[in-house]
Amino acid sequence: MILTLDIGNTNMKTALFDGAEMKQYWRLSTNRNRTSDEYGMAMMNLLDHHGIDRKQVQGIMMSSVVPQINFTIEHMCRNYFGMEPMKIEPGVKTGINIRYENPRELGSDRIANAVAAYELYGGPCITIDFGTATSFGAISARGEFLGGAICPGLKLAADALTENTAKLPRFELVKPESVIGRNTVANMQAGIVYGYIGQIKYLVDRMKREMGVPGIKVIATGGLAVLVAGESSVIDVMDGLLTLKGLRLIYEKNAVKI
Repeated sequence: MILTLDIGNTNMKTALFDGAEMKQYWRLSTNRNRTSDEYGMAMMNLLDHHGIDRKQVQGIMMSSVVPQINFTIEHMCRNYFGMEPMKIEPGVKTGINIRYENPRELGSDRIANAVAAYELYGGPCITIDFGTATSFGAISARGEFLGGAICPGLKLAADALTENTAKLPRFELVKPESVIGRNTVANMQAGIVYGYIGQIKYLVDRMKREMGVPGIKVIATGGLAVLVAGESSVIDVMDGLLTLKGLRLIYEKNAVKI
């Protein structure tokens, strides 16, 4: 089985795949102060809870947007699984032609999303990853990553609203029944959530115009996607495991090397 690790700013999402079948999926908090042993014991407890022997893990594929934690996770993989994790880096086959001005700048999670979206849903397509930041990726019919956009995520925007205003209270990030709120919290929820839905629509519509081809699918992923997907007319597919599926696909393309 293959263990995939998607290390984001808030959470580390991990899944165990047996071929294309996902056997288990877990989330751990991304904590820069945790040691490799703490992460290792957490992983061992999760595996033991589901009756999985660590020796069944034949390979590990990781993506990270938090460079400060990479050494810790790599150390954990060596100590607890006895192997080096494969990472998305120069020389690793992805099947995607990256048209970025500097391909090294492109986040490995966005590459994994592009690989999974193109192989599983076909091109042309647009990926939207609703995480701490919300990232968009445009993939052509020939499997080229054309570029994209990045904006603050829903939670980040909500936190900024309350942290930088003296009288506005903290609030739960949920979708209110109406855009016209009748109290301060409802006003804030409406502005953040429905405003975000409008922002997503504009960006997707503009990206489609710039791509200039018909039949572009929009695939959404990320923990906060559920707040937007039900109200958005531009999202065609919801796939919460898109990044992890992309990591598995990339691992399989390179497995002969390890």
